[in-house]
Amino acid sequence: MQGSHSKENPDHHGDSGENGTCGGSVDTNEKSVFHPNDPNCDESEEYDHSTPTKEMVDFVEYKRKIMIIVEEYFATDDVTSTGNELRELNMPRYNYYFIKKLVSMAMDRHDKEKEMAAILLSALYAEIIDPPQVCKGFSILVDSADDLIVDIPDAVDILALFIARAVVDDILPPAFLTKKLGSSPEDSKGVDVLKRAEKGYLATPLHAEVVERRWGGSKVTVDDVKAKIDNFLIEYVVSGDKKEACRCIKDLNVPFFHHEIVKRALIMAMERWKAEGQLLDLLKEAAEEGFINSSQISKGFNRMIDVVDDLSLDIPNAQRILKSLISKAASEGWLCPSSLKPLSSESKKPSLADSVARSFKTKAQSIIQEYFLSGDISEVGSCLELDNNTGSAELNAIFVKRLITLAMDRKSREKEMASVLLSSLCFPAEDAVKGFVMLIESADDTALDNPVVVEDLAMFLARAVVDEVLAPQDLEEIGVQCSGPEQVSSKVLQMANSLLKARLSGERILRCWGGGGSGSPGWAVEDVKDKIGKLLEEFESGGDVREAFRCIKELGMPFFHHEVVKKALVTTMEKKNGKLWGLLEECYETGLITTNQMMKGFGRVAESLDDLVLDVPDAKKQFANYVEQAKLAGWLESSFGLTKSTPPDQSGTC
Repeated sequence: MQGSHSKENPDHHGDSGENGTCGGSVDTNEKSVFHPNDPNCDESEEYDHSTPTKEMVDFVEYKRKIMIIVEEYFATDDVTSTGNELRELNMPRYNYYFIKKLVSMAMDRHDKEKEMAAILLSALYAEIIDPPQVCKGFSILVDSADDLIVDIPDAVDILALFIARAVVDDILPPAFLTKKLGSSPEDSKGVDVLKRAEKGYLATPLHAEVVERRWGGSKVTVDDVKAKIDNFLIEYVVSGDKKEACRCIKDLNVPFFHHEIVKRALIMAMERWKAEGQLLDLLKEAAEEGFINSSQISKGFNRMIDVVDDLSLDIPNAQRILKSLISKAASEGWLCPSSLKPLSSESKKPSLADSVARSFKTKAQSIIQEYFLSGDISEVGSCLELDNNTGSAELNAIFVKRLITLAMDRKSREKEMASVLLSSLCFPAEDAVKGFVMLIESADDTALDNPVVVEDLAMFLARAVVDEVLAPQDLEEIGVQCSGPEQVSSKVLQMANSLLKARLSGERILRCWGGGGSGSPGWAVEDVKDKIGKLLEEFESGGDVREAFRCIKELGMPFFHHEVVKKALVTTMEKKNGKLWGLLEECYETGLITTNQMMKGFGRVAESLDDLVLDVPDAKKQFANYVEQAKLAGWLESSFGLTKSTPPDQSGTC
């Protein structure tokens, strides 16, 4: 590609980018000098300082080959071959340059090539190009914006769109924009690029759909690929045409997602025992012909081992059948059994508790999927009260895990809805903690479908703290309880703490998925609390019951009425004024506030008593008196008592 942006100044260096990697412009002139002692360079690259000439030669050779690979990709549109060629170069420390070259070349071409570049980046992410290299490549592109604009007049808009697309495709964390903006010179075009990406694309309504279709592309989602896999497997079972099935595998053009083919083929073989031999033959053919490599075969079987206990709910003897499939594949030589996780030789009979939990998981999934379609928080609350009428802490934790897991596999709208629902349901803090512990412990498996699971979990954790679902000290408790890979838990918690410590963190985290804390289905939690406070103040200063009822109903959040109970009870204790107690009495008698919401409201006050006595010395005495009155009036169950109070560090309520 001609122009000055292909010959940057080798002495120009910018911000260090992400994770301490090189962030300055990289010289693309083959006559330039490579600087092994450059302080901006990643120490992990392990340059041989005694032979800088060899490093320079290697880098120049890499650049030459990358140019050819990119040109061939634009000509053939073959993602698989391009990935294989990049892997064969075996120079992963230079892959940031591939990002820079691919994007800068696409910027000077038609929309077709721009879309092809975006698809290729998404396909290679994590499997071939490490996330820090992606951040580093985009960091260099931002630093090069002043040069790029010389030959590409609309470079600012195009590069901004590439960055927005990378964020939408989950290959660049949203935090990249903030970090890079803070380290870029204010008068540089790079700042214009970052602002354009954030305000012009990512902050707009339906930004994901707009960005994905800007270059005329129809980005294939994970769900689309899964549907195609199911379709061609069903067709293969009917027709028996292995050649056609192998052609479909190749046409999917997702070699790094082939473990999903293995997994789905094995599930189908377990469900349709008559097709078992046929499906194993297909996997054997695909493995022997190189359509599915041995790593993907092993990964598919390992994913089956991870879920076999859940499959036992629908497929009797699932573990025994899977063991048989592993044995057959190993005996035929297309599966290496030593690469698999251990599988218990005997399938244990699930206990009653296991059966209840598994049944609840299925129901929870259905409830959540319906919620994502309808946005009806009250319906979720009704279903949970029906399916978890004992308020089981374990089932609450399962619901938290399933809600966030499903949301992470979807767009920002569903992530926002999940956070709003979590804050509205107001589970006890310890239940939410357990749910997040389960999420972190399963992060390695989740990463197979969601490469940015660490970033997503950190944002959900930070959002839970901002929404007061968790208290800040609960993050420490999560770290203590996690038994999964230490690196994963520490990364998630470190990132969550960093998000919470940032300037204006509360406001930014509330808007992390574009919802301002409100989501599509309802009010922001803070707005609801503010409205409740105001309506109680108005009622206390002379408002009538009918107007108060109308305001409570207009909130449209019957499963957040425990906040009305809490605020009314605390105000009554502080001011020793019985008017708000009378309002609660009217609300209960008319059915506006249910016994369950009364229990939750009183329970939340019980949890905060230790703090409340600092302002109201006789708070515990007053509270005990009000509890007895509430029991006599039928608001509270007889089992409710002051023992419900928990230590302050576990009072992370909504």
